[in-house]
Amino acid sequence: MVQASTSWFNASRLKTRHLLLLLHLYEQRSVLRAAEAASMTQPAASKLLAEMESVLGVKLFERHARGVEPTWYGQVLIRRARSALSEIGRAHDEIAALRSGQMGQAAIGTVVNPGTNLVPQAVAMVKRDFPDIMIRVEMDYSRPLVAKLLDGQLDIVIGRIMGPEGAGELDFEPLADEPHSVIARAGHPLAGRTRLQHADLIDYGWILPPAESVLRARLDSVFLEHGLQRPHNIIETSALPVITNLLRSGDLLTALPIDSVAPYVQAGQLVALPIELGVRMEFFGIVRRRDQLLSPGAERVLEALRSTARRLYADLPPRHLP
Repeated sequence: MVQASTSWFNASRLKTRHLLLLLHLYEQRSVLRAAEAASMTQPAASKLLAEMESVLGVKLFERHARGVEPTWYGQVLIRRARSALSEIGRAHDEIAALRSGQMGQAAIGTVVNPGTNLVPQAVAMVKRDFPDIMIRVEMDYSRPLVAKLLDGQLDIVIGRIMGPEGAGELDFEPLADEPHSVIARAGHPLAGRTRLQHADLIDYGWILPPAESVLRARLDSVFLEHGLQRPHNIIETSALPVITNLLRSGDLLTALPIDSVAPYVQAGQLVALPIELGVRMEFFGIVRRRDQLLSPGAERVLEALRSTARRLYADLPPRHLP
């Protein structure tokens, strides 16, 4: 108990100005430039840094001729400081919203497939009953979304936990898997074929996700496993409106879950080509920070996401949806 009290006392001695300087030091990698960014003198910045290191009993930055670099201890505090400052900023926004008569806000991140059906339907459900809740939705790949969740920039992510970083701080509720199909325009030269091989796809241009994405790596692996070179005529984008318009205007191909382009398929504009691509992603689901107390607005969104998921993914075992 004494140790816990001491830790809390030490932590409470860190002020917002300490944390702000910490982030400036990380971004600028220079005490002088960090001091200028924080609108203080270099001696004052050096004093604040020394105070932080004294309170915590560890060295946060290594000094060298070119500037400063965070130590392992510094990197831990930087990540926590970014999250803490983000939470303070969002608390300010929520209080301002409540004072103006609104019910608060929620920030949601989503990958493409649930971003085209689950999330819009859940948001519409919330807005019908609680029109004053301000909801922000961001679409991206899982890694950057989970990073923003850990930093406190998002309340909930509909995606995947793709690696060990931060996994111990996260809760995950699986919702559905995500098989990918080869998508093309309805009049594509390959659309009239009854059966295709992977080799038939290589000569066409491809719309692919960024090189650092997991889907891109798995697509590359599929072609290599079939003894083929990876597509070389490519356009990189993760923006679904850009992808669909590019597909409809030429003979390009892409890999997407069929549900994510269902309106275009139903309208006869896009088709799934007759080939088993062999690319599947892990289950996506609801990702949250374990230690985060959601705002009332975010709680409403979470309830709507779970309710909508039960309806959309009714064939999942009950254990997947608490």
